[in-house]
Amino acid sequence: MILQDDITACLKVLDAGGLILYPTDTVWGIGCDATNEKAVSKIYALKNRNESKSMIILLADESAILQYTGQEHLSIFDYIKGIAKPVTVIYKDAKNLAKNLVNEDGSIGIRIVKDDFCRQLIRAFGKPVVSTSSNVSGYPPPLFFSDIDVKIKDGVDYIVLHRQQDEEPRTPSTVIKLNDDDTFVILRQ
Repeated sequence: MILQDDITACLKVLDAGGLILYPTDTVWGIGCDATNEKAVSKIYALKNRNESKSMIILLADESAILQYTGQEHLSIFDYIKGIAKPVTVIYKDAKNLAKNLVNEDGSIGIRIVKDDFCRQLIRAFGKPVVSTSSNVSGYPPPLFFSDIDVKIKDGVDYIVLHRQQDEEPRTPSTVIKLNDDDTFVILRQ
């Protein structure tokens, strides 16, 4: 029941332009409606992060990628499906997202979530959710909920209860940039 209660509470906050602190398939993240420019600005302010450093979005399904990017080559999915670690792909020609979320070159990082909680949340919300590590800019991302800075916890509108006691270490995703010729470059293992 906690899972559904968390999703319901998150939906209220996301719809109102607020911030959530939630477990992802990698580290704990700060999230908001990826189409709401004011909500995205709140994350930059909370993290003391320069707005020129873009953040990524999470989607529940591969089919949604075409709603948020003009990328034509999608054979990258074959690669993603073949590895167990979560993968964030940098796509060109971002669209239908908050302008302050998109990189200066027009690209956006997208990860298709494998985590059940995130998938349910994003499907229920019907839009992508921003995901950025739950640390103040310049500090390493916390590996566990208990390591998250009080400033971050106090700065969000809702903290998900699900997985707060989880002691399984998680790491950031692999990051890949997709090229025009359907090849890719690994930016972070």
